[in-house]
Amino acid sequence: MKTIAFYGAGLLGSNFVRAFRRREYAVRLWNRTAAHAQPLAEIGVHIAATPEEAALGADYIHLCLSDDTAVEGVLERLLPTLDPATPICDHTTCLPQRVAARTADLRAKGFQYLHAPVFMGPPNALDGTGSMLVSGDRAEIARVREHLAAMTGTLRDLGERTEAAAIYKLLGNAMILAVIGGIADVLQIGAAQGLTGPESFKIFDFYDPKGQIEGRGRRMAAGDEGTTWSVEMALKDARLMQGAAYERALPVIDAVAAQLAELAATGAAKADLAALARSAVRSVR
Repeated sequence: MKTIAFYGAGLLGSNFVRAFRRREYAVRLWNRTAAHAQPLAEIGVHIAATPEEAALGADYIHLCLSDDTAVEGVLERLLPTLDPATPICDHTTCLPQRVAARTADLRAKGFQYLHAPVFMGPPNALDGTGSMLVSGDRAEIARVREHLAAMTGTLRDLGERTEAAAIYKLLGNAMILAVIGGIADVLQIGAAQGLTGPESFKIFDFYDPKGQIEGRGRRMAAGDEGTTWSVEMALKDARLMQGAAYERALPVIDAVAAQLAELAATGAAKADLAALARSAVRSVR
């Protein structure tokens, strides 16, 4: 029986642990707050008192922690007792620069570290659905590909760049925040105009925002600013939305309106709304 050393007993991590037990792995679990891990003892998980104890005899190391600092703190403690041949798979959402630095440092010390963040909620972690990203050394990925693939519905390999998975994870999360912020704006405007939440949400029965991603979004990424909705007209509409909300805070619209006003003031009033991405596109050319 293979042994997993797992670090992190949050909602996502706990369900990864449950899924490993379903697949008959032995699991040694460490969590900063031991009480949060204790319920998993009922399904045969060994609750370790220290990070070092969890790593003893492990065939795979899995991290699912809060941030880079937590990851680095755990690694600092367990590495002195860890067999360098043991793969370290980190599912934590992290800063790309720190992933790159951490990978280089661990490789220099002879350890195998891969960053493999996920797009999945706790139910996905339990059922092996959702999506997992991975990037980095080809040989290291080949060693754990089958193991990681069993944890998720889709394992997406993003190439050799060690921090690529971290970058794309943040890109996806940025879109989630933008969408949730946009929905909050829709509900705020609707509420200010006397609509219930479900009444406001009916907009999505007949308007599909996906077209903006496939159409304008793809053009923005390519630097195409063919005018279909000018900065000045978009700013006018944003101000109408603010007025319709009776000055309630709008997380997305307020921020976009401020940027549109800045663009208009610097001579881009007639440019397409895609000018919002102009500086970002030019910076990588």
